[in-house]
Amino acid sequence: MIKIAVNLNKLKGKIVEKGFNIKEVADLMERNQSTIYRKLNGDCPITIEEAGMLVNILNLSVLESYEIFFNQTVANTLQIQGGDLN
Repeated sequence: MIKIAVNLNKLKGKIVEKGFNIKEVADLMERNQSTIYRKLNGDCPITIEEAGMLVNILNLSVLESYEIFFNQTVANTLQIQGGDLN
């Protein structure tokens, strides 16, 4: 399994900002609510497949996706290079 660096605080914030709760996200991902809680608390990793699901469920822009699922350095580099991240 490939591990990805996830900014869990930003992810949790986006879930709330988009008007979802953990149960709704778990249902949309077809996962158990306790599994999603563990993933959002960093107790178990978020897979690439799950990251893709979350991007779609939360309707994240490319920049938001990079900021959450990679790191700020990658997001900043892409902005500096003039990429369209929205």
